[in-house]
Amino acid sequence: MPLEHALLVALSERPASGLELTRRFEKSLGFFWHATHQQIYRVLGRMEADGWVSVEVVEQEGRPDKRVHTPSPEGRRVLAEWLATPIPPETFRSELAVKLRGASYGDRATLAAHLVEVRADHAARLAHYETLEREQFPDPGSLAGPGLDQWLVLRGGIRLERFWVEWITEYLQAHEGAT
Repeated sequence: MPLEHALLVALSERPASGLELTRRFEKSLGFFWHATHQQIYRVLGRMEADGWVSVEVVEQEGRPDKRVHTPSPEGRRVLAEWLATPIPPETFRSELAVKLRGASYGDRATLAAHLVEVRADHAARLAHYETLEREQFPDPGSLAGPGLDQWLVLRGGIRLERFWVEWITEYLQAHEGAT
């Protein structure tokens, strides 16, 4: 998926300046599609040149003018077309999985220590997602449209983080005392 499509989704949810979009990206879409602020600005420029976004210049007092991006009719068409294309199966490419498989040929104790840190990172992300769910979606049964989609993606992130925590825990428990 090109970054353009992720940005069109974010801008469809709410028009934004490049800075606002970068900040929102770091708090939501960035959890599963990483992009630096330089990439976001570069792609926004290309999207504007291609006619995928419209830009409104908003004057600000004491600061440079703000450029607020909104999907243009062409951008909405491109997004709808992309959303309608078949989804290829997700591939699972994991350095962690390869290290777990090869642990018998190296220093399993050192790997286990790293796994404890990795599990802690996933547990922290899980706790963050669960907090977001409680704060932003207190009544999921009342959701519809974009709000429902956002909640369901967050639920996917929660399940994914639970998977990582449980899988690493299972691995560590299976090898307790074996190192």
